[in-house]
Amino acid sequence: MYKHLVITHEQADFDAVASSLAACLLNPNAVAVMPRRMNRNVRSFVRLYGEELPFVDYKDLQRYPLKSITLVDTQSLPSIKGLSAKTHIHVIDHHPPDSSLNPRWTKHIEVIGAATTLLVEAMQEVGTELDLVKATMLLLGIYEDTGSLSYPGTTPRDIRACAWLVEKGANLSIASGFLNPPLSDEQRGLYNQLIEGVETHQFYGLTVVISEAHAKGSVDEISTVVHKLRDVLDPAGLFVLVALNGNVQLVARSGSDSVDVSVIAEHFKGGGHKRAAAALIRNHSLKEVHQELVQLLPTFIRPLRTVGEIMSRGPQLLNPGVTIAEAAKRMQQSGHEGYPVVDDGHVIGLITRHAIDRAMTHKMADQPISIVMEAGEQIVLATDSIQHLQRMMMRAGWGQVPVADPISGEIIGIVTRTDLLNTLAEDTAPEKRKTDLADRLNQTLPPHRMMLLKLVARQAENQDASLYIVGGFVRDLLLQTPVVDFDLVVEGDAIMLAKALAEAYGGKVSSHKRFGTAKWRLDFGHKDLRRAIGAAESEIVNLPFSLDFVSARAEFYSHPTALPSVKSGSIKLDLHRRDFTINTLALRLDGRYYGEILDHWGGGNDLRDGIIRVLHSLSFIDDPTRMLRAIRLEQRLGFQIEPRTLELIKQAIPLLDRVSGERIHHEIQAILGEDNLPLIMARLDELGVLSAIHSTLKWDQQLKSSIQKTKDFHLPASWRLLSLPSLEFLLMAVGLSYLSYADVRDICKRLHLPAGMQKEILQANQVACEIRDWLMPMKPSCVVARLDECNERAVVAAGIILEDQPERQRLIDRYLAQWRWIKPNTTGEHLRALELAPGPIYREILGALRAAWLDEKISSAEQEEMMLRRLVSEVRHDDE
Repeated sequence: MYKHLVITHEQADFDAVASSLAACLLNPNAVAVMPRRMNRNVRSFVRLYGEELPFVDYKDLQRYPLKSITLVDTQSLPSIKGLSAKTHIHVIDHHPPDSSLNPRWTKHIEVIGAATTLLVEAMQEVGTELDLVKATMLLLGIYEDTGSLSYPGTTPRDIRACAWLVEKGANLSIASGFLNPPLSDEQRGLYNQLIEGVETHQFYGLTVVISEAHAKGSVDEISTVVHKLRDVLDPAGLFVLVALNGNVQLVARSGSDSVDVSVIAEHFKGGGHKRAAAALIRNHSLKEVHQELVQLLPTFIRPLRTVGEIMSRGPQLLNPGVTIAEAAKRMQQSGHEGYPVVDDGHVIGLITRHAIDRAMTHKMADQPISIVMEAGEQIVLATDSIQHLQRMMMRAGWGQVPVADPISGEIIGIVTRTDLLNTLAEDTAPEKRKTDLADRLNQTLPPHRMMLLKLVARQAENQDASLYIVGGFVRDLLLQTPVVDFDLVVEGDAIMLAKALAEAYGGKVSSHKRFGTAKWRLDFGHKDLRRAIGAAESEIVNLPFSLDFVSARAEFYSHPTALPSVKSGSIKLDLHRRDFTINTLALRLDGRYYGEILDHWGGGNDLRDGIIRVLHSLSFIDDPTRMLRAIRLEQRLGFQIEPRTLELIKQAIPLLDRVSGERIHHEIQAILGEDNLPLIMARLDELGVLSAIHSTLKWDQQLKSSIQKTKDFHLPASWRLLSLPSLEFLLMAVGLSYLSYADVRDICKRLHLPAGMQKEILQANQVACEIRDWLMPMKPSCVVARLDECNERAVVAAGIILEDQPERQRLIDRYLAQWRWIKPNTTGEHLRALELAPGPIYREILGALRAAWLDEKISSAEQEEMMLRRLVSEVRHDDE
């Protein structure tokens, strides 16, 4: 029974959750309640380190009377079980006091950088002990709300609290991995407008978000706000419109190779590249730009079917002289909602049931339909795309559109909004190979992971939803290579499926209704889940912490401002978005279909033939990085890129110049992790991809040697490292070491590597060159003085680079194993006790003592004391 709860607001950030944690730690009788909705970075931290945090879930709360509630980082009390008029409420917050705050509540409100700071100060006073996870969580609470101590609202108290947390073990490296770039007050105001104005569109399965806002004066780095918005929403395309100083600023970002935002920006006289673009649009209102953008977007999606495939032949047409009464009778008999009006073979308008009903109400039964029809000449050709039809219906608002023969112009059919909806949502009968992969699936997945998958499949079947594993998992399963991670696509309601699983087996669900996605965070403490999958405590580590579900769906918008009509979509359209045919396979899991393969695009045949084949001829134009992916898959699987695909790659190589460094770096990261790295590099060089990335890159003996010695290198056990460098970093730093400093710098910039990584790669390159030129032997103190200027990872990379010069490599070895850790016994406190005024002299004395130890000029505490007295005496003599 919980009598004292600590609660915070929903959509919780780090400050909210951290202050909840701190309040709980300060009061052993209090229980912190985990918010039901948290920001993505907070969820990630909790998912990873949650077992170390003393939170309870809302679902575990009982309806027992609550004696007291501590409300942190908010002044609004949410509804909670057990709350009554007798419950004492205490507020701890760093926002200005709310005028509507209940006067009976007690409060501790101070306007500082973070609510967590108020509680950390109390923890300092009582001497609370913290472990790494708790200290880091509290540090994140302050860091996020103060923009890593950079926001104007940050106070010295926030900074002191952070310093204390670092002393208590908070890990800055871990914290930095969960922080987003800070936004200024102005940016945060803009971000709040944008997040509230999000408008979602579906274009053949791609989610595109448009949001707009008004700003006064100037908003620095709108792109930073857009970046944060993209991280939160994760759409295929994001278009932000900001009315600013009489103009409209368009900033666009793409998360999908199918959305080329540079083309959109160019339409508005702007520019950029496929993933990021912008335009300043003058002399247009926000509404005008918005409308134009909505009309423009559908033209960049390639549909799969034509109007002629879905139209109904033998259309019912009305001439303009037909009376309203006659039209009403025909509608009543046929159930049709409208008819095209045709005069002498030409469409002149549309008469709808709504117009007929209103006319009949006004006693206009004997009047001709021409006076109430929607005038217009809207037609589509049988060869037009479904995309064009949808756009035309949205623009004109017509629910029934005549279809004309493209040659004769004769009206040969009719297509309705219902036809369009059914087509977009259609589950066409796929060409299935009745290959039962159940046994192979059972053998591939660990038993408890398999039981978890079957549990999900049973729940999907109960909801009449189709469940699929898609993509690389199915490919690798057919190739009988080890796989354990899988992506799940639901033909049905993925959110409902996830919630049903959580209701039956515990855990939490986070979802996005607009996108039809859900994440089920598993609760392995739930007895029903443990029983269903038969997992013991020791076996939980082999299970995923969460499962992601994505709905296959289609949505239709009757006009730009309408809410979407949603129907279950087709797995076929989902699969068609993938890069190569061998990645378009899907494995069905529910009910009697368990083990069936869906293969719409010939992926099974290409898999058997060992072929890498692109889905369509514009694929590498849409996304040139696919050529790196094709080569990586080819060499990993031992396949061959088929001739037409190879030709398309060669034609598209010049387009790599237009691709952002981040996207190329992302592909290179994947390549560097492959076992067949030398084969992949050789193929990239053969096809000219390496030189297209940078002219100095080529697979020659120097690069081969650098890559090989990096992969063969084993870090000596004697090296006392603060953290292990990643293989990617070492391969990049050592692999590029044979190039000039300027070339290495240019390659780092081309790949847009993180600033820290660029710096360390260049440090490794430079320091290795310097050590090669040193006159031996070198004093240890000189070695330490130079290497102390470098990041640890750069020194490790330099050690690998110098492997061919053992005497010089030993300097690195001694530094990392021993020399860097040698310090004098004397500290600044000792110097202060000797009444030396603080200043640069401290560094000089301590440096001299350390150098003496390193160079073995002293070897005992007594000798250090003698040297210290001498140095102090010299300083005092100089002062006289």
